[in-house]
Amino acid sequence: MQRHTNETRIEVEVDLDAGSGSQISTGIGFFDHMLDQIAAHGGFRLLLSCEGDLEIDEHHTVEDCALALGQALDKALGERRGIGRYGFVLPMDESLAEVAIDLSGRPAFAFDADFPRDRVGGMSTEMVQHFFASLSQSLRCALHLKVRGENTHHMVEALFKGAGRALHPALARQGTELPSTKGVLA
Repeated sequence: MQRHTNETRIEVEVDLDAGSGSQISTGIGFFDHMLDQIAAHGGFRLLLSCEGDLEIDEHHTVEDCALALGQALDKALGERRGIGRYGFVLPMDESLAEVAIDLSGRPAFAFDADFPRDRVGGMSTEMVQHFFASLSQSLRCALHLKVRGENTHHMVEALFKGAGRALHPALARQGTELPSTKGVLA
């Protein structure tokens, strides 16, 4: 997938069958690390490069990467036949993240976090919620996230790792049946 705007130029590729070898470059070191956590714990390879208007701030880079990643995952899922559909609670030191996902084809989003700090590395913590809201929208999934803890770095990382761990079983294919009693998703 490509996403080219006046603010960002993004190239993204996901391989749901390869669990390693991700290469990520957004210009925001901490964000690169968080995207790597989603891919590694989600069991897929992510190739993502972004040139964004970081001279302004990180908003467009984070938002557009989320949208591009969601679109790439959505496209890779195809008709979503055989997927696990649902996916996690993840402890990280003193932090605890709860991430629930439904790859239903219907975007819905809930987020509950109170971060002690405003920034981690080059990324504002307000962008964490915005990243996941944008991902939910473009992936067309219901995504509920909640985290508590004392260390902001651990809290954010627990959310990204938890999202990957929730995606892993949800993305896993087991047969060709559509995971819906209605016979359709969305």
